[in-house]
Amino acid sequence: MSSTDQLSASDDADYTSNPHLSKYPRHTIAEGGRIKVGVLGATGTVGQRFITLLAVHPWFTIHVLGASSRSANQTYAKAVRWKQTTPIPTSVREMIVQECLPEHFTQCAIVFSGLDAEVAGDIESAFRAADLAIFSNAKNFRRDAHVPLIVPLVNPHHFSIIAQQRSIHSPPLKKGFIVTNANCSTTGFVIPIAALEKAFGPIESLLVTTMQAISGAGYPGVASLDILDNVIPYIGGEEEKIEWETLKILGGVVEGDDGLKTFDMHSRHPLRVSASCNRVPVIDGHTECVSLRFAKRPPPSPQQVREALASFTPDAQALGCPSAPRHAITVHEEPDRPQPRLDRYYQDGAGVSVGRVRQCRVLDVKFVVLSNNVSIGAATSSIINAEIAVLKGVVQS
Repeated sequence: MSSTDQLSASDDADYTSNPHLSKYPRHTIAEGGRIKVGVLGATGTVGQRFITLLAVHPWFTIHVLGASSRSANQTYAKAVRWKQTTPIPTSVREMIVQECLPEHFTQCAIVFSGLDAEVAGDIESAFRAADLAIFSNAKNFRRDAHVPLIVPLVNPHHFSIIAQQRSIHSPPLKKGFIVTNANCSTTGFVIPIAALEKAFGPIESLLVTTMQAISGAGYPGVASLDILDNVIPYIGGEEEKIEWETLKILGGVVEGDDGLKTFDMHSRHPLRVSASCNRVPVIDGHTECVSLRFAKRPPPSPQQVREALASFTPDAQALGCPSAPRHAITVHEEPDRPQPRLDRYYQDGAGVSVGRVRQCRVLDVKFVVLSNNVSIGAATSSIINAEIAVLKGVVQS
């Protein structure tokens, strides 16, 4: 057994006394008393963001990095084209990159996937079949009837379907599952929508117009001659994703006629969503203009909406997730906020900012949302999802 698989006396004390660690077998606890995790797609932009966040995480420690066969067997520093604003963490610089094969990740309690959708489906399926817990940023399983699509500040109760996902797998699984986080543009505005539904009841219709940062397209992304001095009023498949994902996230989990749990897609109170998506020359930070109509009449005033947004406390905060923001929603009173350049890195991008809350003359209320698409819109969501899963006992030893 290598030194990284052993526990010192002080680590052993942490292991036996820490309720987040003591349920795991020792081979999943690293030296230093933390939970071993792996990252798939580690050389990509989402994978890099995972690594940046996990390198300083208080519970998790990076044990394995996975990438394509082109990158495998090289040190991470040589394999990656690093695009983050901070240096490559020293803890992973000399780590040897592995192919994305389950056998390299067997000692990991959690595996984060930053894989591109073109390859994520088969790889994530293989990892789940190997009884590994996968937290994915890819779109491949978002529409799966047994896979929860979780925005951690909104619907962690959807973890309740994991037991069914395991039981219907052939063969049934003890520990393995797949959880996905939402599209980055959906994540930003669905957080304030959830807060308003919690405070004032169902919303029956909403319009959202997005101004999405170029980092949302990955690397190398949109050609400079296309995006500079320009706005592109089309992002393939994006509007359909928003309109569908919103219903799954905000809906409930119910038991169907066949005895299986299913997502009700907000069917108890039908919600109409219309999205228009645009790519704009901003590096990070999606800005979204939202107008909505409440089912309950009379609707709340703009001031009541501001107060409800500012006071929203999601389960991730109440549970004590270390990556959860102090304020899920920051409400700005200034007439020209939020702005990507000023507000996208507040709380390290783990919350959202809302401003310009005002009456809508067509619907009821309208406002502007800003979210950091590479943080709460991507890796940060997966990490908070994993923290919730640890605290709720969904991730099992």
